[in-house]
Amino acid sequence: MALKVVAPRPSEDRRAVLRDLYVKYGGSVRERCRYLLKDASRAEDAMQDVFARALVHGESFRAEASPLTWLMKIATHHCLNQLRSEGAAWRRWFARDEAARSEGHGGAEAMETRDLVRKLLARVDAETQAAAIHYHVDGMTLEEVAVVLGRSVPTVRKRLEQFAQLGGEELNVR
Repeated sequence: MALKVVAPRPSEDRRAVLRDLYVKYGGSVRERCRYLLKDASRAEDAMQDVFARALVHGESFRAEASPLTWLMKIATHHCLNQLRSEGAAWRRWFARDEAARSEGHGGAEAMETRDLVRKLLARVDAETQAAAIHYHVDGMTLEEVAVVLGRSVPTVRKRLEQFAQLGGEELNVR
């Protein structure tokens, strides 16, 4: 058995051992998480994550210290990783970008463009429809559309320019 300090009886499994550890040390682990995260709700979630990790990685417990020490180490690393992740620059960029968008996932202007594209699609062939959808709705670059359609960038640009002529200035190819 992986958890050697609290060896299970023959009829028990790892879950039973962890259940005992949860009952015995759950409060201590939660308080460590609360201390580090400064939020009771997040601490409760973190404590659950700690015991889930302990269940999955129980064989890594080498009995060099007490089970509480092992659980506290997991809790500390988990909470510090969570705090580090929350402070990552990409999260700030993502939050800023999300705040700048309106409900339409690209703002009102993007929604108007998408509606115009939908109306014009019936007026062109299937390949031009696909190019227009990938470019105007999915937001792909000319190069990405060319790869998806198996065409050259100039061919895709030409099809999109023809499509744009139907829709006016709103659909100019960038």
